[in-house]
Amino acid sequence: MGRGIEFDYDKAIARATRLFWKTGYSNTSLRDLLKVMNIGEGSFYNTVKSKKNLYLECLKHYRATVMSQRETALFSQTSAKLGVRALFKSVLDQMDDPKRPGLCLMAGSMSRDVLDEKEIRDYIVGEGVASGSRFVELLRSAQEAGELPKEFEPAVVAQIIGAYIQGMSRAALISYDRPRIERQVEVLLTGLGL
Repeated sequence: MGRGIEFDYDKAIARATRLFWKTGYSNTSLRDLLKVMNIGEGSFYNTVKSKKNLYLECLKHYRATVMSQRETALFSQTSAKLGVRALFKSVLDQMDDPKRPGLCLMAGSMSRDVLDEKEIRDYIVGEGVASGSRFVELLRSAQEAGELPKEFEPAVVAQIIGAYIQGMSRAALISYDRPRIERQVEVLLTGLGL
C-alpha cells in the first residue's frame, strides 16, 4: 500500500495556480513548481503525475475560485442587465486586486502551447461551452420575460461579451485605467441593449 499525501494538497494547488497564472504554462518549470508547492519530486509524480495534470488541477482550482466569483455576480442579480453589469464589476474588481498575478488564467490559456495539450484543450473548451450556455440561457430567459427585445440575439451577445472580457484582460497588461474601461463597457453594453 502506497504512502498517503504528506503535504497540504489544496495549498500546494493554490500556490501552483498562482505561479502558472503569473508565468504561464510553458514558462513554468518543474523546479519552480516544486519550490512554490513546497514538495519533492517524488511527491509531485506520485500525486499529480505530470505538469499537464497539475495545470488541469490548477484550471479547476481557478474555476472554483476566481471564475465562480464572476458567475455569482452574473447570476445573483434581479435582472440579466444588472447581472451583466455585476459581472463586469467583478472582473474589474479582480483586476484591481494588487495580489493578482497577471492575465486571467483562462485568457492566458488561449495559447498554442496550452491548447496543443489535448486534455487541457478539452477542459478549456468544455468549460467555455458550459459557461457560455449558462450565460445564453440567462439572456434568453430575460428576453422571454420581456426584459430584452425580440430582436436581441442571446448567443451572439454572450460571445461578444466573452470576447471583450478576454481582450480587456490582455489589453490591461499594457495599460489599465479603470474609469476608461468602465466607459468602454458602458458604451458596449448600451450598444448591445443591456
